[in-house]
This record gives sequence, C-alpha cells and structure tokens, in this order.
Amino acid sequence: MAICPPYPTPPSGPTGAPAGGATPRHAQWWQRTWVRYAALSTLLALSGLVILALVREQTGTQGFLVGLALAILPVPLLIAAFRWLDRVEPGPWRNLLFSFAWGACAAALIAIIANSFATRWIAMATADPSSADTLGATVIAPVVEETAKAAAVLLVFLFRRRDFTGIVDGVVIAGVTATGFAFTENILYLGTAFGTDQLSGGSGIASVTAATFFVRIIMSPFAHPLFTVLTGIGFGISALSAERHHVRRVLLPLSGLLLAMGMHAMWNGSSTFGEYGFFAVYAVFMVPAFGLLTWLVVWTRQRELRTVREELPAYVAAGWLTPAEPYALGSMRARRLAREYALRRGGKPAARAVSEYESYATSLAFLRHRGRRGRAGADFVVRERELLHELWWRREVARPALDHAARMTAPPVAVTAPPWPVHGAYGYGYTYGPPAPATRTTLPYSAYNYNPYRS
Repeated sequence: MAICPPYPTPPSGPTGAPAGGATPRHAQWWQRTWVRYAALSTLLALSGLVILALVREQTGTQGFLVGLALAILPVPLLIAAFRWLDRVEPGPWRNLLFSFAWGACAAALIAIIANSFATRWIAMATADPSSADTLGATVIAPVVEETAKAAAVLLVFLFRRRDFTGIVDGVVIAGVTATGFAFTENILYLGTAFGTDQLSGGSGIASVTAATFFVRIIMSPFAHPLFTVLTGIGFGISALSAERHHVRRVLLPLSGLLLAMGMHAMWNGSSTFGEYGFFAVYAVFMVPAFGLLTWLVVWTRQRELRTVREELPAYVAAGWLTPAEPYALGSMRARRLAREYALRRGGKPAARAVSEYESYATSLAFLRHRGRRGRAGADFVVRERELLHELWWRREVARPALDHAARMTAPPVAVTAPPWPVHGAYGYGYTYGPPAPATRTTLPYSAYNYNPYRS
C-alpha cells in the first residue's frame, strides 16, 4: 500500500478518541514501560556487581586490572564491525547496550554459576575431577553459555520486534551479546593467567599471560561472536517468515542454537584431539566458518540495499519521494554524501535529520517488502503511516541532500555518435555510418538501479 500525500491523520471521534467508540484500557503498573526498564536495569546492575565480585575474587585486584586492560582491546573493533554491518538500517543504541550488558553481566554470571555447579556435581558423582573438567568444558559449558547468550536475542526478538526485521539484525544483536560475554570471560582468563605468572615467576613471551593473550585476543577474538551469530541467523530467518508459520518460527532459532552449541563444543574440545588438535580445528573449521558467515552477512547487506531500490519507487509514484531518492537511498556512498552535504549546509541537526530520513525510508522499504510477500503483521498500515509521517517532516532537509548525492553518484552515460556527419569531428573518434548496437537494454522505471540523472 502506498498512500498519497498529504499525510492523513488517524481516524478519530469528535473528542479525539479512536473511531468506533472504543475506550483504551489503562495498562497495569507492571505493564508500564518505565517499570520494565527499571526492572531490567536493576537486574543487569545486580548481575554486574555480582560478576565483578566473583571475577575479582578469583583473579585478585591486580590480576583483575591487568585482565580488564587486555580484555578490552578487541571490544571496540568488534562493536565497530557489527555497527558497520548494521549501517543499512541502523538499530537503536539501546538494543546494543542491552545486548552487551546482558552478555557481560547476566549471561556471564549464569555461565559461571551453572558451569561450576555442574562440574562439581559430575566430579562428586564420578570421583574423577579430570574427566569432570573435560566433560564440563565440552558438554556443559557450550549448552549453558549459548543458552544464556541466546536469551538476549530472544528478548530483543520478542519485545523490540520492530527493530528485529531480518538476518542482519539477528547477527548484530547476537554478535554484540557474545562480545560482552567474551569480554568478561577474557578478564577472568587473563587475570588468572597473570596470577599464575606471579606465583611461578613467569614473564615475557614465555609467560602464561602472553600465551593466553595470543590465543584469546589475537587468534580468536571472534570465537564467541561466531558461535552466537548462528543463533542470531536462526532468529533472523524466523523474523522473515510469515506469522502463520508457527512451527518454522520456533524450529529455526532452535536449529541455530543447536549449531552454536555444536561449534562451541568442538572448539572447547579441540584441546583433547592431540598436540595439534587446537590448530587443526582452528584452520579446518573456525577460519572457513568465519569467512563463510562474513560473506553471508555482507551478501545479505547488499540484498537489503537492492530491496530499498526495488520497493521505494512505489512511493515515488504516490508522490511521497522524489525520483532520485530510491537510487540514492540504495547506495551507501550516496547516503554518506547526503549526510556530508547536509552537515556542510545545515550543521549537525541537518545531518542528523538526513540520517534519520535514510533510516525511516529503509524501514519503509523493508516493511513494504514483507507486505508484498505476506509476512507483514496486522499493524502494516499503521506502521506505514508512521514511517511516512516521519519522512514527511524531514523532507525539506533530506530531499536536497539526497538529490545532490544522486547527482554525484550517477554513473556516466554512454554517448553514441549520430548517424550523420558532424562538422569538425573528423579525427576525434567520431565515425560515419549507423550507430553501434546498444550493449544493454533500457531498464524500466521500477528497476532497482534507476537514477534520473543517468539520462
């Protein structure tokens, strides 16, 4: 559906109440947004304090500080990588902050308590502490840790459904959650290694701290994000499924979770495969899996841009967008140029308005794409109007910037020599006779790569 401007107001009665005489019900106190935010913030804060005390108790103050300084190094790089993947339709920062806090605090606390309890129980039941440690690392830890991290993805999927629309959203939420979890776990491992060196007198490259840093920070900073991203992909595909496919929407996240547990178990058990088992698993499984998932996410990102170029022309025909906007909004380079143009002309407020315009237009394209495929929810029309309303209020600032970006990124147009002689053109590359046949067909207006400035 592509309604025509100006933006229609929601139907209402003479007193401003919804049409039909329906009276909105007042939410109970526990259903209010601020109560949920307060409860969630309190839970994460308490988890953070408890996990801080537990890690400091195991590593000591000095070991904790050393572990913290070393463990934080890969975090900005990983967060920046996931934000780059999410540039087509950036999710709100509050979702990323929640995901990171959940992984670093709640999931890490659950993992420490559950893994310790399970390992002790197995050791007491079997009277074999060494086998209990091996079993705990290869079986218990993957199940507990991946389930704890998947809880964050599930919460965003259920309570922030508008922000969770596809595979990239699942990858970003899962990856940031796992980054937070790995951050806390690295503090524990590096702090413990530093304490071991303090007792044994080890230092330099041959120290346990250096070896732990090389394995966990240099070689495999992507390990935990790689595992949990499989769960995120399952939720992302589920988000693309129609609401009537209940079994598929449940089985896909579970399948992703099981794959994450399996890869995590293989990674943890690589040390039991012999002297070079770790390096074999790293080279044969981890690196190819990382490359494959990276390609999948980048390909999905490009497909999202293509969806923007294909779906927005309907709103051009309805008068909501200008002809150049679908092309500009479907190019990351054009988007960047539009923000820079707005920044030069109107400062940071204008650049922010253009950025918001790009985000809302992308959400509108995805919403229409789901609607055409029968995957949109019952609130499709309401959501479409909300997004169009947001675009309409920002059009005065965004349209000139996007128009400029479309002009700057328009590819050159091939010029064919006319079939008649041109005076003074001899010797400058012109030829006489009929023009050369066209090398490409002219695309219709609705094609995804249409740009009015090409002609």
